Amino acid sequence: MGFPKIVFRIVENRSCPLYQYNDLFELSGIALPLVNETENSFITTSIITYPKDKKVCKILDGDLSRLVIQYERGDKIPVCMVSCSGCTGSIRLEHTKEEKLEHALHDTLTDELGSIVHLLSSFPFFKNIEGKHLDKVVSYFRLNRYKTGDIVIRKGDPGGRFFIIVTGSVNVLNKAGIIISELDKGEVFGEMSLICNDRVTATIQVKEPSEILYIDQTSFHKILDIYPAIQLFFSRLMAERLNKSNIIRAEDLTSGINGNLSEIPPEALFQTLNMNNKTGILTISDLPKGTARFSFRQGALIRAKYGEYQNDMAFYQILKEDSGRFRFTPGIAPEDFSTPEIGFFMKLLMEGMRRLDESKPN
Repeated sequence: MGFPKIVFRIVENRSCPLYQYNDLFELSGIALPLVNETENSFITTSIITYPKDKKVCKILDGDLSRLVIQYERGDKIPVCMVSCSGCTGSIRLEHTKEEKLEHALHDTLTDELGSIVHLLSSFPFFKNIEGKHLDKVVSYFRLNRYKTGDIVIRKGDPGGRFFIIVTGSVNVLNKAGIIISELDKGEVFGEMSLICNDRVTATIQVKEPSEILYIDQTSFHKILDIYPAIQLFFSRLMAERLNKSNIIRAEDLTSGINGNLSEIPPEALFQTLNMNNKTGILTISDLPKGTARFSFRQGALIRAKYGEYQNDMAFYQILKEDSGRFRFTPGIAPEDFSTPEIGFFMKLLMEGMRRLDESKPN
């Protein structure tokens, strides 16, 4: 008779020196033919898969292996609890029938994700979300564990995921593999490649054992549509990124600026004006569809025209351009101080970058 694969989970830990609560073990059996015996004579031996990077415990190994023998004798495997014999400590395990180890691990991480919602509520990203919606937003994320030295994302890889460090820390590496900064609990990475549909710009390597949340692009757009408050977080975050890169200093905007889209992409230019709460008119010339004009009031986009396109469609179209001369002139007409904004800026930017990505050839 065959022995089914069974996954055991630690549900009680009494000072075990090797394992932790919720660690998983997979027990299976394989039938081996007996040498010098009659045909169809077999003995079933146990195969135990231990948690990744955990040592094998001979005591627990023996305890679980005996279950295979009991099963072959016709005994039932205890449905509720299995206790190890113990050394300096002891554990109790519970099993679920016919469950793959990787599925059980995913369920474990999902359960853990629900248990840390209170912790996440203090993180900058989740502070923008009302408490009654927090569980729902968290459900869109997945939780991964990493050990020291693991690479989470690598420079040049396709983007498309946003990460939040729950525990531990990571190093940010440049192309040469040199550490340029460190990110700790509550900090985020991957947002620029996700928002701008670009490749990863730096390698992230785990500095110490870490738990990291991630969300893919599809789920990210869903929560952005449902919870506009999250847009505020990304507006501030992108502003910090741009300010650190010194693409355009805020003081340069006071008297107006001139430049070329080949030196600063449209999304970065618009984001800089938005986050520095600038009021004025951005004119972009030498474009395929003629001159484009965009009016800002305290960082909000209130008028937009590019060729035959106006308002949000003009904004989406200008994001496709990679060359052209731009000039920002402070000040707008008095009547424009009461003109409603075209839309929440981060929402416009996200939608524009999504359209830009879809328009690119596969």
